[in-house]
Amino acid sequence: MTALTLSTAAASGLRADAIVVGVAKGAKGPVVAPGAESVDKAYDGKLASVLETLGASGAEGEATKLPAPSGFKAPVILAVGLGAVPEKDQAYDAEVLRRAAGVAARTLAGSKKAAFALPLESAADAGAIGEGALLGAYAFDAYKGTADAKAKKGAKDTKGPLAEAALLGGKPRDKAYKAAVERALAVAEELNRARDLINTPPNDLYPEAFAAVAQAAGKEHGIKVQVLDEKALAKGGYGGILGVGAGSAAPPRLVKLSYTSSKAKKHLALVGKGITYDSGGISLKPAGHNETMKCDMSGAAAVFAAVVAVARLGLEVNVTGWLALAENMPSGSATRPGDVLRMYSGKTVEVLNTDAEGRLVLADALTKASEDQPDAIVDVATLTGAMVLALGDRTFGVMANDDAFRTSIHEIAEEVGEPSWPMPMPEHLRKGMDSPTADIANMGERMGGGLVAGLFLKEFVGEGITWAHLDIAGPAFHEGAPYGYTPKGGTGSAVRTLVRLAERTAAGDLG
Repeated sequence: MTALTLSTAAASGLRADAIVVGVAKGAKGPVVAPGAESVDKAYDGKLASVLETLGASGAEGEATKLPAPSGFKAPVILAVGLGAVPEKDQAYDAEVLRRAAGVAARTLAGSKKAAFALPLESAADAGAIGEGALLGAYAFDAYKGTADAKAKKGAKDTKGPLAEAALLGGKPRDKAYKAAVERALAVAEELNRARDLINTPPNDLYPEAFAAVAQAAGKEHGIKVQVLDEKALAKGGYGGILGVGAGSAAPPRLVKLSYTSSKAKKHLALVGKGITYDSGGISLKPAGHNETMKCDMSGAAAVFAAVVAVARLGLEVNVTGWLALAENMPSGSATRPGDVLRMYSGKTVEVLNTDAEGRLVLADALTKASEDQPDAIVDVATLTGAMVLALGDRTFGVMANDDAFRTSIHEIAEEVGEPSWPMPMPEHLRKGMDSPTADIANMGERMGGGLVAGLFLKEFVGEGITWAHLDIAGPAFHEGAPYGYTPKGGTGSAVRTLVRLAERTAAGDLG
């Protein structure tokens, strides 16, 4: 993992592989951003002109390398685009700094040390730059090359992540700066662990294996972990989880992670969809839709990572994480369209489509989570393709049984740099799930399918409990080229939203 440090050293005297500076897009060309004054001075105040000659404009996502000026111990200057120059008296937005740091860290993969001379006016800026650098430096190469090649240092076919990011202008002895860096480390490291889980092939990450990862993390960070195996699930009557996992040789699991604080006044329950592979079951997905379905446990990965991050930060709030883990496969023992499952709540569900399985495992977990009477429940799931059609690949939908809570979740997500959008829950869509055979069907009207899924989940939330549903189907797995601090593959979507929600709850900011 990339090390993160604060440094008061001058850019010219720091031994590093590169000095990272920011350049913004001004009305008349690129503008050197604050933090790089000493670097610009070493170019006789002409750094912006040099960059413009090299084709840089300051647009977000740009990365331009040039030789460092005479007298610098670092050989390279890396200028990263920050986008438009802020309005007068306005600072650079935290997400702008995060993305720029991410671009720099990706560009400098294989380097031992980089000094970040980006705009840094507060501890919050240090946290944003540090988080962006750590997330941008992420790489998943566990399955590339042979073990011998990896063991051999300097192997040509491997290019490790940036080893150290030093934040220039930071204050190593300032409590606020130190706390910001520690927070960035905890959140980014756990978010990257979620990415690792999402990217791990399903033949290695099945329900039992995921549960083992949670147990190991629990021991390391003082989190109580309880695992219900297939026998315990059958005894407890978890028909939804068992029904989804019935077709697989890898049996399902329900994992409970409990973090408690002696000073807590509130209790949050987080529920994650953990379909370690989703073939669609008997309602088999069409060709071209199966290849990335290892990512269907992204919700559970986000919940797991958030609980561990909360524990590492020692937040004064009780947080319980529920991982509903199953593999959805077709076989002679698989649940069929037309089957009726009796859920943990006692309600019966007619399964009209076995590819609408996420809501079935979540339903059992939501009912179980409700028994603890938490102050709020938030579930996270790669639940519907309909949400992707509605909001695209980078934005997740937020539904809730309380408008104020839905607004708070949306605002928190935007604050931490995770685009979201509040979605309605029209009551008229509920009728489409009426079943002549069971209490409810797992499918309803095709139009508004993402909203229908939310209405289904609402049926299994305990009475009087505030609840929100995050459908991260779009941003959970990125199939295109990396951008900002977002890599190709698993993204760790919703981890930062859940952690900030826990922080706000601990501070009493959510009522």
